[in-house]
Amino acid sequence: MITSLRFRLAAGAVVAVAVALALVWLVLGHLFEEYLEDQYTHEMAAVADALGARLVVDQGLLALTSKPPDPRFENPIGGRYWQISPAGDQPPIRSRSLWDEQLSQDAFAKELYCGFLQAEGPDGSPILVSIKDMSIGEGTNKRQFKVYAAFSKEEMEAALETYHRPLRLMLLATGLLLLLAAFLQGLIGLKPLARLQREVADVRAGRRPHITAKGPSEVNPLVNEINLLLNERETAVERARARASDLAHGLKTPLTVLSHLVEGLPQDRRDTALKQIELVRQRADRQLQAARMGVEQMATTSVLGIAGKLVNVLSPMTDSKGIDWTIDIDSGMTVQADPADVAEAIGNILDNAVRFAHRRISLSASNDGQRVIVRIGDDGPGVDTRQHKSMLKRGETDADFGHGLGLAISSDIAAAYGGELKFGQSPLGGLEARLSLPARSLETAG
Repeated sequence: MITSLRFRLAAGAVVAVAVALALVWLVLGHLFEEYLEDQYTHEMAAVADALGARLVVDQGLLALTSKPPDPRFENPIGGRYWQISPAGDQPPIRSRSLWDEQLSQDAFAKELYCGFLQAEGPDGSPILVSIKDMSIGEGTNKRQFKVYAAFSKEEMEAALETYHRPLRLMLLATGLLLLLAAFLQGLIGLKPLARLQREVADVRAGRRPHITAKGPSEVNPLVNEINLLLNERETAVERARARASDLAHGLKTPLTVLSHLVEGLPQDRRDTALKQIELVRQRADRQLQAARMGVEQMATTSVLGIAGKLVNVLSPMTDSKGIDWTIDIDSGMTVQADPADVAEAIGNILDNAVRFAHRRISLSASNDGQRVIVRIGDDGPGVDTRQHKSMLKRGETDADFGHGLGLAISSDIAAAYGGELKFGQSPLGGLEARLSLPARSLETAG
């Protein structure tokens, strides 16, 4: 299903213009045909009347006192024809233009052409015939006869084509102008929506708090509703932050008290209790951070900037182990995510890579148009593919990966932004983590 408003307007304009021009063509063509038919009908009727006025009865036979002055009647195949067919045995009287052709109703075609009967002319081409029944004299001297007046069909067709040719050109030019006007109307009419789209992108990117664009009266209600929605969202954000802060302070003191209380426990139980308390603290921090993430996804973050800072922080550890870094990230690559979240997600993966790498760690990023995929690989021992899912489960103690909390947090951060964390084999031979986050769109970047 086509959802483009511009395409729908253009398609509607094309259909409307085509239908309108087709109707104009049919109406104007029909009106001209009627006009042309009336002109030829009147001309043929005038010829028949002129012939009837020149007829006399001479010794019981019809005779013409004079012939019509039109020279086309005298020239063979001259384009104008007449014939008088008296009732009875008298042979017809014909114009010289008919040559040796005799008109007969039996030879006429059944189909009419613009109201005229069709017959074959003296040269074999079609002619159009008008028949008029007339009489002369009164009483016993009254004589009945038919007058045939005809002209070339090609003449009428040429007249119609002479009219239709410029009409077609005119309607074609009119259609093109109307389509151009419709295109410009759609282009100008949709400009407020394009401007509104850019401002919404700016709001989403955090460059402005509200939409300030004013446009047609049909768009302004939408702008007002969006601004009201943004105001409600801002209020909800402030409430969420306040509640998160209250929750953080509310958990801090009980956890501290529990930490002191477990000091009196036996060594093995104390260590277990402290680990659980720390796990609760980390999970609480993660949930508080998730609440903040849900309202700060408009921020944009430079991937290279965050990666560079993390590498600088981890360099003392890798230098002591003789580990080299390989970074391949475009300086202009950004993601739609809060810098703190991006730093934590990548930092947890880098911590894991530093623990298991032998000599090399690679850090790269690519953009597929919708998402930025950050790849972190090492030359460590790697991980069996059957363990990839368990690496993201919280609280599962493993001899190699501890509690699995760091990678699980990275996965949660990616999921909160509509991305994901996956694992595979690195070209260096060890584990490769692939963290995907939403890319900054061109509209937002502009």
